[in-house]
Amino acid sequence: MNEAEIKARIIFEDNHLLAFNKLSGMLVQPNPEGELALEDILKSYIKKRDTKPGNVYLGIIHRLDRPVSGIVVFAKSSKSLARMNELFKTREIIKIYFALVKNKPPVDDGFIESYLIKDSQKNISKSFNKEIKGAKLSKTHYQVLQKSDSFYLLKVTPYTGRHHQIRVHLSKILCPIYGDLKYGSPRSNTDGSICLHASSLEFEHPVKKETIKIECPIPETGYWKFFK
Repeated sequence: MNEAEIKARIIFEDNHLLAFNKLSGMLVQPNPEGELALEDILKSYIKKRDTKPGNVYLGIIHRLDRPVSGIVVFAKSSKSLARMNELFKTREIIKIYFALVKNKPPVDDGFIESYLIKDSQKNISKSFNKEIKGAKLSKTHYQVLQKSDSFYLLKVTPYTGRHHQIRVHLSKILCPIYGDLKYGSPRSNTDGSICLHASSLEFEHPVKKETIKIECPIPETGYWKFFK
């Protein structure tokens, strides 16, 4: 990714925060294998752009799964990071996603609630209808927005932030996200992505204390091109 492409994908930036439109397939944070991650890319970009002599501070507030596209927000100071972490912890952030599914949901406007438990060894989450040891209550709302010949476009709002929550919840209602083999999609996407996109975040700015909404349009490639 060259400098022009990086610049084009920065959708919000001030002295405290930076929001980036992540491509599916990109890691947010370096992994043990040492693969290049978005965190590294942005630090190098800022260092060169701003001719910073020392290290660039960029705190990871939240993450998107590797095959998911859309908004990732970083903190540009430790003060902003601490305050944003608290907003995520207390769920004072409104998150909106879009998803493409092949199957028709049971209702056009629905609510999914279950107890999720993470299986770290397999890197999946399992859903249970009643509370079991180690499982956490998880809540997701979805709404059917459009339909094409092959897909339903869903607007999805997670009210909790569990591991793979949207992916496992849509699978629970027999509407796995297209391309998500891990949770029941019949086929993968050729680029390894899944059709889930983090579209917007709304929250109180950690320093300015004013409400901001950062939006990121759905991709114009792949199966997304059938929707506006």
